[in-house]
Formats: sequence, C-alpha cells, structure tokens
Amino acid sequence: MSHQPAHAPRRADARAAVFVSALAFAALVSVSMLAPARGAKAADEEVERAVALMAKVGSANTPSFSPDGSRIAFVTNISGLPQVWTMPAAGGYPVLVTAFDDPVGFVRWSPDGGWLAFNVAPGGGLNEQVYVARPDGSGLRRLTEGGKENNFLGDWTRDGRHIFFSSNRRDPASTDSYLLDVTTGAMKMVAENKGTGGIEDVSRDGRRAVVNRVRSRGDNNLYLLDLAGGKETLLTPHEGPGTFGGAGFSPDGRTVYFASNKERDLIAFARVRLGEAGRPGPVEVVAARDDAELSGGVMNDAGTTFALVWNVAGRSELSFYDTASGRTTPGPKLPAEILGRLEFSKDGKRLAMVLSGASAPADIWVLDLAGKQFTQLTRSPHAGVDLTKLVRPELVRYKAHDGLELSGWLYRPHGSKGPGPVVLSFHGGPEGQERPGFNSTYQALLARGIGVFAPNVRGSSGFGKKFVNLDNGALRENGVRDIKASVDYVVSAGIADPKRVGIMGGSYGGYMVMAGLADYPELFAAGANLFGVVNFETFFKHTQPWMAAISKVEYGDPEKEAEMLRRLSPIHRVDRVRAPTIVLHGANDTNVPVVEAEQVVDNLKRRGVPVEYVLFPDEGHGWRKTPNRIRAAVAIVKFFETHLKGS
Repeated sequence: MSHQPAHAPRRADARAAVFVSALAFAALVSVSMLAPARGAKAADEEVERAVALMAKVGSANTPSFSPDGSRIAFVTNISGLPQVWTMPAAGGYPVLVTAFDDPVGFVRWSPDGGWLAFNVAPGGGLNEQVYVARPDGSGLRRLTEGGKENNFLGDWTRDGRHIFFSSNRRDPASTDSYLLDVTTGAMKMVAENKGTGGIEDVSRDGRRAVVNRVRSRGDNNLYLLDLAGGKETLLTPHEGPGTFGGAGFSPDGRTVYFASNKERDLIAFARVRLGEAGRPGPVEVVAARDDAELSGGVMNDAGTTFALVWNVAGRSELSFYDTASGRTTPGPKLPAEILGRLEFSKDGKRLAMVLSGASAPADIWVLDLAGKQFTQLTRSPHAGVDLTKLVRPELVRYKAHDGLELSGWLYRPHGSKGPGPVVLSFHGGPEGQERPGFNSTYQALLARGIGVFAPNVRGSSGFGKKFVNLDNGALRENGVRDIKASVDYVVSAGIADPKRVGIMGGSYGGYMVMAGLADYPELFAAGANLFGVVNFETFFKHTQPWMAAISKVEYGDPEKEAEMLRRLSPIHRVDRVRAPTIVLHGANDTNVPVVEAEQVVDNLKRRGVPVEYVLFPDEGHGWRKTPNRIRAAVAIVKFFETHLKGS
C-alpha cells in the first residue's frame, strides 16, 4: 500500500503535488544575502543574484530500493532538471542514470533488479511517456508511443515481467488500465474505465488487481479485477462522497488494505477481507485517529507491518501497524515536518522516505527500524544559503464570515514588529493543502521584509470529508469569501498593513488570486496569478477531456450549470481589477491551458491596468527547469517588492 489521493489517476497525485509546490520555484537565501543594496539598479542586481543562487538549491524524491537493498534509485534536480540517480543505500557518491532535456517524474526499481522504470514529461506537459533503463543507464527504451496521450506510470508486477500504468490512448476523456510486457513491449488493456482510473496493485500470484476508478474529484471506488476473465467486483460501496486509495494486497492475496473515509469524516486505514472466489467482506477500519487523516502508508515484504503516515493539520507523524495483533504503535519523531513517499527495504529492516520542512529541502532519509535511527542519504546542495536562518511558520486559526474555523501558516520576517507588507498565498487543487514545506518563494519574500500568510480555506484537504466538499459548485462563493476573512485576520491581528497586502497562487490558487482581485479590489495592492483558471467555460473546453470529466461535481457541469459557472468565473468581473498584476504560465500547460492567462492579460492591457506577462515556452503546469525557476522567482520577488514596499 502506498496511499495516493483518489481524485486523479494513480500518478496524478504526485503531479498534483508538483503543481502545488510549483510556487517554490527556487531555493533559498539567507537574510544577509538579500539585504537592501545601495541604489535601485544595485538593488535589482542584488535580488537577481540572490534568486539565481536560490534556484540552485536542489531536492530529492521518490526513493526506491534495489532488491538486495544495496542501492537506492531516486529523482533529484541537482543537475538543473529532475533526473534519475542511484547511490549506495549506506551513503556514498550518487551516479547519474538519465540525462533527458525533459523532467523525470519518479522511478521504480524492478523486482529482479535489472531495470529502472520511470516517466518523462516532454516539455513539462502531461503527455508523459514510460521508459525503462538498466541501473547504469544503458538499454534505455521508451515503452509508450511517444505521442500526445497521457500515461500515468504505476509500478512493477511482482514477477518483474510487467509494468502497470494508465493511459488515455483509447479515449482522451478516460484513462484505462494497462499491463505492459517489458520484454516484448506489448500492451494489454485490462480495464476499460469510464472516466479516470488506474491499477493500484497486482496480487503476488498475478491473478487479481485492484483498480481505482474516479467518479468525480473527491469521490472514487476500488474494484477487484480478475485479470484472466476480466470480472470486476466493487470493494467500496458507499453513498455520497468517498475517498479510497493506496490499495495493496496482503502476501496471500486474501486481504486488500487501503485508505478509506467510508461512513466517517477523516481518512483512516482500512481493509477488506476476501472470501471464496474473491467475494469481498465489509470495509473494516483497523487504524484511525480523531485528530489526523491518513496521508500515506506502505507494507513490508513479509506483510507483517505497515508504516502509516498521518497528516496532523499539515505536519506528518509516523506510526506502525502490526497485521497479526492489529495494534498500532507510534514511530519516532521525524527530523522534519513533512514525510513524503516511503518504501521498505526487502528485508524489512529499513524504511526509506522523503523528508522536508520549511527550513529543509526535500531529501532522502533512511530509518533503521531496529535502532530507530534516521540517516540522511542525500544532501541537496544549498551553496551560500544558511538553512538555519530560514523562517518556520506558526499555525494560526481564525473564523470565516459564517463562523467556520479556518487555519493557515503564518510566516513573519525576522525581527518584524507591527503591521507590514504581507502576501496571501493560496494553494492549488482546489482540494490541495497548504503545509509547512520548503517554499523558496516564501523565504525570498521574507528575506526582503515581506510576510506570507498561507491559508487553508474551505475546500482544502487534510481536514475531513465535510470540509473538503464545502466549496463544491455554487458553494464556491463561500470559498471566495474566505479570501476576505483571511485578509481581515492578518489586518486585525496587527500583522498586515491594510494598504500593503498582496495575493498569489498557482493553478486553483491562481483562480483565487483573480477572484480576490476582482471581488475585493479594495483589499489588495498587487496580485500574482500563476497558471490559474479564470474562465470555467474556456477551462472545460480546452483542458484535458479526462480532467474536465472528473471536475463537474467540484466546479459545476458546463452543460447543465453554465450560468452558475459564468457567475463563478473571475473573467466576467475582471473589469473590477485595479491592482497591478503579474501573470505566469507555461505554453505547454494542458491542465490549465494558456488561454486562461491570455484572457486576463488582454483585458488588463486594454483597460490600462499595470500587468506583466511571463510565458515559459518549454514548460507545462508549473516549471521544473532551473533557468525558468530563476526567471519566475526573480519576477515575483521584484514585483511584490515594487508594489508592496515601493522600491
């Protein structure tokens, strides 16, 4: 089991994580490096030099043990672009495996040790392609067609003969489930999905698979699939919204474990036991918390232990579930705030994971389970950057207009006293979550004396089923009202100067930026819209068909609720925007197509509202190439410094 959010295909959750973290364009810098220089030109040059340094801070993700446990494969951007590397699992010098001109998403080591499987995103877009290579980089082969289709890499089957993945190659509006023979390259569609879907796991005997099929964002089901005969059996019958994911078989194939919020608000750890002929029993919750949601988990090879990751208002906590006794015990305190993807070594003695935090870039760590000792394997470079001087946020809570409790992460510049310039930053999704992770844009702004407040307004994940669905359809108007409540909080608390409040956000966060600038023009001095939705009519028309299909409950059905979607689209109120605005977008973005940016820029230009437009010809939904991260970060930092500090 390796739990993934269930509102997108199996690998789209990892991509969503990339989308949300696309605000962290560059790496970080110490306060002294960003101290004001003499003269406007010198100050500009100083900011540009500092941000260029920031962008060179690396990150490492998606660890995968070799079968013998001697090495780990992972993805890092230390070469300037995310690529596959390997290194000794005990520590040592990393070796570059791939050298594409496009980013690699994640990597998985084959069960026989002979291959690495990984996905490559041409131009940074969603038309990802599946590749394999030997661990030394030889034998590189692309296994998918290489066209415009979207391919979402899953994992290897237990025998190492096949890779399972999902693709919209049959129908752009659906993602079907496939098995791919690594030796012959032959593909077999094993499940035709109406909408989006993908295989989560294949039993060790190769007879059955668990398919995750999305009905709409925030509502999905798991099915037991007989791979020989094609028979499907529903594992998760439920009414209303339901989230189920990260499914995995027990070694004997008679139990399926997964995350579930069936008949409960918070996501818990659950199972379904299979009877004769695969007949499923009821969904049983086996581990749960009243103060946290399950955000991830993985089973050891023996099937005796699960490592479970809990999301506690944004911070991670680790625990272990014993399958024999049914007991859950807390794990050791984590060295950083957020735990990402994790994997057991085959002997079950070590647990590899990604750890990150507000003052720690994402790196690979290994936990020795016997001694409960953490070892940091990768050390993402941060030349010239003192991580100890970075700001760590405070979790604050406040009330919305209707009394609903909201929360957010407040970052204040070192030594700040009294009201000052503050930027509100809204996460993507909309069912994403703001967490206290490594965000270089925040730190760069803080170093220039600009505070950051990053709210989790209604519709955010991590706080339960009810909260995440509070902005669906026409309820989105209440989510937009949460923008004003967030501004009211930082002003009334004496944190923000009401004349120096900015707003920024990416993807759905970009929607919130334009909604805030249009609905509350008196509140904001400047706004940064990063690849945001502004017009639901054009979004549904031009986005990926599978994305449009699963977004009708979240946003509204363009065929049945066109008037509501028009009312909710900021483009129809953009004539109210008067604050200077910067718009950044990738030309290859098929999730939120570039037409969304063009509408805003054209309208503001016609009306004489100051607007800057930064277009990246070689990026998709967000940017992962170092020169582009530098360009974006420089533009944003200088923009807010100009309009919130008057420099």
